[in-house]
Amino acid sequence: MTTHDVVKKLIGNISPVGESNEDAKRLENLKEMCSLVEAILYDIDDIIYRNRHAHEASIKRSVDYATKFMQTNVEQFTKTFEP
Repeated sequence: MTTHDVVKKLIGNISPVGESNEDAKRLENLKEMCSLVEAILYDIDDIIYRNRHAHEASIKRSVDYATKFMQTNVEQFTKTFEP
């Protein structure tokens, strides 16, 4: 079981189904999922910010990886909102 599977099991289904009572529950689950994702993104951003001027190769690898991850996902998710 992956970390993603565990989180989905803990939070519950987030996809609306068109039934008011069930969708109300799923909306709360979606809010919880969004809150978690936001916290994780801030953690990743914090790695970039706190270590952006580091000279150690191992730290630079982490910063480079986190930076590439953030840039790739910003580009990908920006496409979602294009007309």
